[in-house]
Amino acid sequence: MKALDELTFDNRFARLGDALSTHVLPEPIAEPCLVVASPAAMALLDLDPAVAETPVFAELFSGHKLWAEAEPRAMVYSGHQFGVYNPQLGDGRGLLLGEVYNEAGEHWDLHLKGAGQTPYSRMGDGRAVLRSSIREFLASEALQALGIPTTRALCVIGSSTPVWREKQERAAMLLRLSPSHVRFGHFEYFYYTKRPEQQKALGEHVLAMHFPKCLEQPEPYLAMFREIVERNAELIAKWQAYGFCHGVMNTDNMSILGITFDFGPFAFLDDFDAHFICNHSDDQGRYSFSNQVPIGQWNLSALAQALTPFISVEALRETLGLYFPLYQAHYLDLMRRRLGLTTGEDDDQTLVENLLQLMQNAGVDYSLFFRRLGDHAPELAVTRLRDDFVDIKGFDAWAERYCARAARDGDNDQARRRIRMHAVNPLYILRNYLAQKAIDAAQSGDYAEVRRLHAVLSDPFTEQPGMERYAERPPEWGKHLEISCSS
Repeated sequence: MKALDELTFDNRFARLGDALSTHVLPEPIAEPCLVVASPAAMALLDLDPAVAETPVFAELFSGHKLWAEAEPRAMVYSGHQFGVYNPQLGDGRGLLLGEVYNEAGEHWDLHLKGAGQTPYSRMGDGRAVLRSSIREFLASEALQALGIPTTRALCVIGSSTPVWREKQERAAMLLRLSPSHVRFGHFEYFYYTKRPEQQKALGEHVLAMHFPKCLEQPEPYLAMFREIVERNAELIAKWQAYGFCHGVMNTDNMSILGITFDFGPFAFLDDFDAHFICNHSDDQGRYSFSNQVPIGQWNLSALAQALTPFISVEALRETLGLYFPLYQAHYLDLMRRRLGLTTGEDDDQTLVENLLQLMQNAGVDYSLFFRRLGDHAPELAVTRLRDDFVDIKGFDAWAERYCARAARDGDNDQARRRIRMHAVNPLYILRNYLAQKAIDAAQSGDYAEVRRLHAVLSDPFTEQPGMERYAERPPEWGKHLEISCSS
């Protein structure tokens, strides 16, 4: 394991020059203190988890100190926000401190969120508040534990620095890790500003650093775009299967790597609602839960437009056509596994759709239903779940079909079935009310609940003694928390 001063930097993006990013130093926050750190994320940098408790750790990730080899840069990009093109966005409160490679040869961006003003702050103060930093930290590590591609979160550092949103809050910084911070909006920026040389430099960088196998193909850019389509189809299938709502799927919030990126007003479903809107600023429901699938394709179309200098329109259109079939295949595979099925039948899609409609009509807890479905043999499980539904006759009809389908699946060993289903159906998810309770305690200076919740969510599939309250259905007040983009 390494100490903090033993990290090895290789700042590849910074070497692309001032056309793609601007050198900016972080602005320190006052009285920095560790709120929470992720040992699993620290392991990606080969860091000893014990260093999180040292004073220098808080100083480095609060802007007070900087590695000599670091080269902090604010990246410039644009993007479509709620369907409308915004010509210049960029890192308005975050800095790419540099790129570190570990002993396995993996490169990780160190991105400090809440680091102060940059040329792209757009009249903002460049700060992040404690509540949003905690939410992103918990979400990043929770999604990783569920097997959903995501950026990672190393730590949150709190402070006494005041910031104003709807009310006075305290500033914090979050250190985010990712193999890349290049977004769809990077390509859009250089396309719409008509800077072909810079766009080519960006494209060659992304190909060489993140899609090297595509360079072996006759049309490297087309091969790269196809892989981006494939990754996003799989990512959004996992969001939908696990009930995750991103909330702000603007193209500047879409990673070129197909990972969950830029957490704002996200939420996991409590009661199943296909039309759930987790961002109370989204008046039209553009980014509702059910809309995430078509918005994924819309965003890929926006990226495709920006790649027309490199790829023919016909080839782009053909590749975009892969998105929905790939999504459907990944989604159905995940839902079969959540139902405990190991084989495929033609009517499985209808079986899933009918179940979700029944859940929608009754407000059934999405995560707990699947977990409890695996607790017992199919016939007993559906009997125990029956009272959660309003349309009892409809559920009985579904349950009969499901039990018959499970019997045809071929593996009737309940012990194996339980293990198989519990391995894909989490007992613990990051419910908004749990995050809010941890945030409330943290804002009073008590970080124990944030750390406890993080530990529970780091092992979501395993029942943890003494942690039963984290697996309960939320109270009514906890189902209706309003989350905005303000952070």
